[in-house]
Amino acid sequence: MINQVYRLVSPRQFEISYKDHSINEPDCIVVRPTHLSICAADQRYYTGTRGKEALSKKLPMALIHEGIGEVVFDPEGELSPGTRVVMVPNTPVETDDVIAENYLRSSKFRSSGFDGFMQDYVFLRRDRFVVLPGHINSYVAAFTELVSVAMHAISRFERKSHARREAFGVWGDGNLGFITSLLLKRKYKGCKVYVFGKTPFKLDNFSFADATYNINEIPDDMAFDHAFECVGSVGSQYAVNQIIDYIKPEGSIALLGVSEYPIEVNTRMVLEKGITLIGSSRSGHADFKATVDFLSENPDVVEYLETLIGSVNEVKTIGDMISTFEKDLTTPWGKTILKWEI
Repeated sequence: MINQVYRLVSPRQFEISYKDHSINEPDCIVVRPTHLSICAADQRYYTGTRGKEALSKKLPMALIHEGIGEVVFDPEGELSPGTRVVMVPNTPVETDDVIAENYLRSSKFRSSGFDGFMQDYVFLRRDRFVVLPGHINSYVAAFTELVSVAMHAISRFERKSHARREAFGVWGDGNLGFITSLLLKRKYKGCKVYVFGKTPFKLDNFSFADATYNINEIPDDMAFDHAFECVGSVGSQYAVNQIIDYIKPEGSIALLGVSEYPIEVNTRMVLEKGITLIGSSRSGHADFKATVDFLSENPDVVEYLETLIGSVNEVKTIGDMISTFEKDLTTPWGKTILKWEI
């Protein structure tokens, strides 16, 4: 079977390439992407801000690692054509009894040196998808991967932090901060969730939080048991150090924001307070399964996540791809969804 792959070959330039793939491999299913979602990492490649060295190593490459699709063919006959699935971008090539699949250095990740979901068809191993219940909104399901990242971070927090979980601080008023705050509020019944950001209209969307604060107007008596940093970039330095100032002794800080450069951390107070820093990156199949189950069991969470749908864009041509990525750059809030009809 000849498959068309839409690869970024240089900043802001896509080209079609063709790959031959067998459809009769018993360990794979064939999926037609239907709804995709743009991530900030995709934009760094698209705009060329990822860095010349990284671009030279990874391009040409199909972008996007967030998406769902419909089963076209299952050589084993276990899945009917039309079955909706969430596609898992992390692709391990080995297993480890201690290290999770998303931390193994040998694992491949779609749209990061390995073709993403901007293809006519995606060939998925049987451990690289989760069947999606029919009642979950497709536009929300398109960014299941981002929700699974927050779910994974919370699962790591649960294993590594102390048991007092009465109040949480979340730094970051963007998509990841919204999702993380929402999951914390639903998973820990009766807890307080305080959100800290710098953009008033974004903070207005956190209606489920117990309180929201501008990072320049935090009350002196603010305190919480644990915190999640969802800022990233250079701003993560200021976020982490603010958290260190307000967190209670022996609390934990889950780090989710990605920074391209090293940041300075007030390690003196980390030591004095006995703070635990927990790094978290990407997610694996188990996190996707937990996420889909959680969304299925909590329809109100899906309704809140619908507020993150920034725009829905039909993509039928390469020109549509470019215009959608350009539109995403100017979208101030939420996720840009591609209705994949090419």
